Amino acid sequence: MKRTRIKICGLTREADVDAAIEAGADAIGFVFYEKSPRAVTPARAAELARRLPPFVNPVGLFVNAPQTLLAQALQALPQMLLQFHGDESATECERAGRAYLRAARMGPGFDLLDFSLQFSSAQGLLLDAHVEGYGGGGKVFDWSLIPPNVPCPVVLSGGLHAGNVTEGILRVRPWAVDVSSGVEEAKGLKSAVLMRQFCAAVREADARAEDSSS
Repeated sequence: MKRTRIKICGLTREADVDAAIEAGADAIGFVFYEKSPRAVTPARAAELARRLPPFVNPVGLFVNAPQTLLAQALQALPQMLLQFHGDESATECERAGRAYLRAARMGPGFDLLDFSLQFSSAQGLLLDAHVEGYGGGGKVFDWSLIPPNVPCPVVLSGGLHAGNVTEGILRVRPWAVDVSSGVEEAKGLKSAVLMRQFCAAVREADARAEDSSS
């Protein structure tokens, strides 16, 4: 059975990291963007990442970050996957010499196939809603905008929660899903219950996808 990977982003507390792992998260996201209510410093992210067991990976989210911040974060978390959400070019994303995800801000007229060619060095594309500022802001975008032949792994994001992630997986069949506000009790404060419900809904989607293909 194909297993959709789960990333829970924007963690700031030890208890939330532990609960996300227990719920079944494959990756934990740390936000290195000072304008975000979920922002952490590299030192704080390193403290939290020490709680991660083998095969649960840290991911660092950056928005037009200065090279000094990127270098500090990579020194603090050398095993971190990078995730770029700003206006970074492919050259800027590649500069760190690390594996990275590139966020695509989905909206009418956005050419995802052309975007994927521009960022062909990315390990995957994270599809988020196009809203003011950076990040989806908990908004769902029109999944029909996603073409069927994206030539790299797709991470579905933007307004996901336990109530809609099953439908999103069945419609889009992404490699992974990414959630932040959809599992929160307040900005930057995760709910153990909501994280468990979200991960259970992902597993339900995988089981239903398997049944429909057999």
